[in-house]
Amino acid sequence: MSEVIILVDSVAGKVSKATAELATFGKKVGSVTAVICSSDSAALLPQLSTMAIDKVITCTGVDFEKHSTGATAAALAEVVNSIKPSAVLIASTARGKEIAGRLAVRCESGIITDAIDLDADLITTQSVFGGSTTVHSSVTHGTPIITIRGNSIEAIVGSSTPTHEDFPVSYDGADKAVVSSLAPAVKGGRPELTEASIIVSGGKGTDGNFAPVESLADALGAAVGASRAATDAGWYPHSFQVGQTGKTVSPQLYIAAGISGAIQHRAGMQTSKTIVAVNKDADAPIFDVADFGVIGDLFAVLPQVTEAVTAKKG
Repeated sequence: MSEVIILVDSVAGKVSKATAELATFGKKVGSVTAVICSSDSAALLPQLSTMAIDKVITCTGVDFEKHSTGATAAALAEVVNSIKPSAVLIASTARGKEIAGRLAVRCESGIITDAIDLDADLITTQSVFGGSTTVHSSVTHGTPIITIRGNSIEAIVGSSTPTHEDFPVSYDGADKAVVSSLAPAVKGGRPELTEASIIVSGGKGTDGNFAPVESLADALGAAVGASRAATDAGWYPHSFQVGQTGKTVSPQLYIAAGISGAIQHRAGMQTSKTIVAVNKDADAPIFDVADFGVIGDLFAVLPQVTEAVTAKKG
């Protein structure tokens, strides 16, 4: 039976839902082995029992937080060389793609990034050129290293009893990343942008006032995003930018408020399952990709939606 390795993705002792999604994709191919490369392994291990995982490997002997991505890639390479998996799946985050690239070099393997689907034959689906083209690809050399975009599949959730083993690894630091400082990610009350099932994004049409966007996001339990125009203007932090030069997202629902829909922005959100656009300009390009559109002022539309959602919840 084919065996697929997934890298456990976590922040501050909490396993991200991207890990469950990777496991679900892995099950399409065969058995799933989750690899933990973290000093928080004791806290992470119990959380994996709700995911479609058959075995857990905890890499030991290295301070992964100190050595960052280089050490993680080196540890994964040792595991890959030991068990010869059919593929390695990694979350398609900035960190995940760096690890995947380093791992591909170490294993002399091909790499595919930002896949949105994967079949039993390890043929991936990618949405490229701003979502205008769908590409099917496969790795033809070495162990396929594949990063998968978050929210691309409904994760299998249940109860499992994966086996567990420690796997001693070493790291010489030859390709270490230079880390000047390290601090836990600051977590707010809203979901992480790349993991959120619902995102409300604001653009140039907000004129710098994101209050209606944030209010609707809070009512929906959603994350807040922003267009490049909004972040470049200093209206919202760049870490919330959605687009080709920002974060790529695929939520169940994406609400674009006051966003014209330039190709740069659409490249980062076009694979969202349902897109709702709110814009005063009836000819805005965002309506070309929207499933539902409201031609109107976001300052009039969003508060009404927020009020209706709040009333429904109450």
